[in-house]
Amino acid sequence: MGSTQPLVLVVGATGKFAGLVVPELRQRNAAVRALVRNEAGAAVARLRGATEIAMGDLRDRDSLAEATRGVDGVFHIGPAFASDEAAMGVALVDAAQRSGVKKFVFSSVIQPTNTRLANHASKIPVEDALYASRLEYTILHPANFMQNIGLAWPSIRDHSCFGEPFPKDTRVARVDYRDVAEVAAIALTEDRLAYAALELCAGMFSRMDIVAALSEALGYPIVATEPGFDEWAANARLPYRGDSLLLLSKVLDHYQAYGLGGNSLALRAALEREPRSLRDYINDLAADNK
Repeated sequence: MGSTQPLVLVVGATGKFAGLVVPELRQRNAAVRALVRNEAGAAVARLRGATEIAMGDLRDRDSLAEATRGVDGVFHIGPAFASDEAAMGVALVDAAQRSGVKKFVFSSVIQPTNTRLANHASKIPVEDALYASRLEYTILHPANFMQNIGLAWPSIRDHSCFGEPFPKDTRVARVDYRDVAEVAAIALTEDRLAYAALELCAGMFSRMDIVAALSEALGYPIVATEPGFDEWAANARLPYRGDSLLLLSKVLDHYQAYGLGGNSLALRAALEREPRSLRDYINDLAADNK
């Protein structure tokens, strides 16, 4: 992106996933403008390394015009299971074009054309808007995030079990979002990933693989369980309600019926190294929760 320090707008910089992109950009000498809703979010974004703050909202087109003004790149990940996720993403693409942004990285989802899953299909209009834009886009298709395992830490710690509402031998494609964040930062600060659509997956793992890694890292046995969806959702203390929770249940129904396929080739090529493994993630999770 030239010899001068690029400025990148990061949507979701205060979140647990997009927040991982900020330090990766800073390591590559990019300045970060964080899109936040309030001063509390601004404080969090600054702690993570944001150098500028844009107060705004993905549903407010005027604020998006201001947030994208003068930036070289945009990183976008939509709010999970929001009914208007597609409209928000398309509005951001439009704002980026109008502001003369060069690069746009969209953290989409693995298998976005799996239209049986509404939260997957909601990514299609955003991808379509990028394909029909003048932006130098990179579209990321990450698998199920390994960080979702960490959300169950209280149950792992207190009850020595790890459960998900689908069969324990079902294999699901997963990725450490730290690797996704690194790929995003590469795409926003280099040119080699321009116009790529990349499936990002470290491998396919069953719950038996996960509890084996947990047992090894913790030094005592962790049992794989198969709770029903309602029990699992209640214990996980998810931030979703109503229609959003229903959309999530459809995803897990799909895993129960078919699992989730994925291939690590593109992630390995983008990183130019081996992706973080399931055991890498589990070992770090255990170390962080000692």
